[in-house]
Amino acid sequence: MSSRPLNVVIAAALQGLIGLVIAYEGVRVAIEAVQGRGSASFSVPLAILAFAAAAAVCYVAWGLFTLQSWSRGPVVLTQIFMLVIAYSMYTSDQMAVSVGMAATAVAVLGLVLSGPVTEVLFPGGRLPGEDAPEKPEGGG
Repeated sequence: MSSRPLNVVIAAALQGLIGLVIAYEGVRVAIEAVQGRGSASFSVPLAILAFAAAAAVCYVAWGLFTLQSWSRGPVVLTQIFMLVIAYSMYTSDQMAVSVGMAATAVAVLGLVLSGPVTEVLFPGGRLPGEDAPEKPEGGG
C-alpha cells in the first residue's frame, strides 16, 4: 500500500494537466507563427515562454507526486495565478474558460492544502525552517 494520499495524486494530476494545456497553447502559437497568421516577433518568444512555463509546471507536479515538500508552494502560486487569469477571462465575457479555470484552481488549492497532504509533506507538523520543539533539560 502506498503512503501517497489520493489528494496528492489528484492534485499532481491536475497540476500536470495545467502544464499540458500551457504546452498545447505554446504549440498552437508556434504553428500560427509558422503559418504566417501571427507576428513572428511576438509569437516565437511567447511560444518559448509557454514551453518553459509548461516544463516548470509539470516539474512541480512531479515534485508533488513524489512527495517533495518544496513543491507545495509553487503549486499554490500556480493556482493563485490561475484565479487571477480566470477573473480576467470572466471580465472579458469568456465564461466557460473562466469557470473551468477557477474550478480547477479551487480544487487543487483545496487538495494541496488539506490535512492529509500537509501531514505527508511535512511529517511531525513542522514546516521547512522550523526547529524541533525544545525539550526541557531535567525535571523539576
